[in-house]
Amino acid sequence: MLAGVHHVAIICSDYPQSKHFYVSILGLEVIAENYRAEKDSYKLDLRLPDGGQIELFSFPDRPARPSYPEALGLRHLAFSVHSIDAAVMHLKAHGITAEPVRTDEYTGKQYTFFSDPDNLPLELYQS
Repeated sequence: MLAGVHHVAIICSDYPQSKHFYVSILGLEVIAENYRAEKDSYKLDLRLPDGGQIELFSFPDRPARPSYPEALGLRHLAFSVHSIDAAVMHLKAHGITAEPVRTDEYTGKQYTFFSDPDNLPLELYQS
């Protein structure tokens, strides 16, 4: 029935900062950017290299997402990368700290976590 994940929607607190993070640092491609005056909200459609998408929204006065301790619901967003070491070095060059790299005990693949500007937990997972 399902063919894949089409997109993940993220609500940010500082639109310019989050746009810079996802476009300039993580390298996602801008598909479309729209300002919706009736909601005082931006909607930025971003494309990942595999065709998946992220919708980045800005809404005024939204509550913070509980991340730690982990709350029920979506736990984190994971991105596939070819080289964990190169990805971590890229983040570090932009002032972003990743957790120590770990190895998945079931797959043998390396992974690490870091956060977006709103503390949304993001994962890098070796492809």
